[in-house]
Amino acid sequence: MLAASLSAADLSGKWACEVQTDAGSGSPSFEFQQTGEKLKGKYSGQLGDADVEGTVQGSTATWSFGVQGSSVVYQGKLEGAELKGKVDLAGQATGTFVCRKQ
Repeated sequence: MLAASLSAADLSGKWACEVQTDAGSGSPSFEFQQTGEKLKGKYSGQLGDADVEGTVQGSTATWSFGVQGSSVVYQGKLEGAELKGKVDLAGQATGTFVCRKQ
């Protein structure tokens, strides 16, 4: 377990994102604090501001936050300097995202 934690990507810091969904696009930002495989932080964007929680396993990360009683879920993979993946906007829309560390 310790070896897996040591090899996990470190996502700590500020990230600027571009999101494309079937309901439109946006440019949210995240600020993450990572401890081992645990991810916490803040979301700021069109949906307001929210606390974020998630996990990192290797180069794959999953995180979510609540909006009006529903969960927005991001799942992505660190590819070089970018975090890319899919987003589910509380079951209302789905799409893709690309985040770049600031």
